[in-house]
Amino acid sequence: MSAVPATLVAIHQPPPTTPPEHGYGLLVRRVQSEYLEMPGLCLTFDQACRLWALDSQTCSRVLQDLVAEGFVAVSERGIYARRTAV
Repeated sequence: MSAVPATLVAIHQPPPTTPPEHGYGLLVRRVQSEYLEMPGLCLTFDQACRLWALDSQTCSRVLQDLVAEGFVAVSERGIYARRTAV
C-alpha cells in the first residue's frame, strides 16, 4: 500500500485595506482614551511602554505626538500626564 501525498493548498491573503497610518491613529486615540478614563494618570516612559504593550519607538512617537498637540505634557522628571483645561 503506497501513501498518497497530501495536496498543499496555498492560502491567498488579500493586502490589508487599512493603511498602516490608520492603525497608528487608532493607537493614538486609544492612549488618549486611557488618559481621559483615568484622570490623574501619570506615567514614566517605561511605564507607558508596559501599559500599552508598545515597543519603545512606537511609544515614543505616540507620546511625542500627544505632547505636540497639547494633549499630554511631560515634566522635567519625564512623567507624562494629561494637560488639564485652565
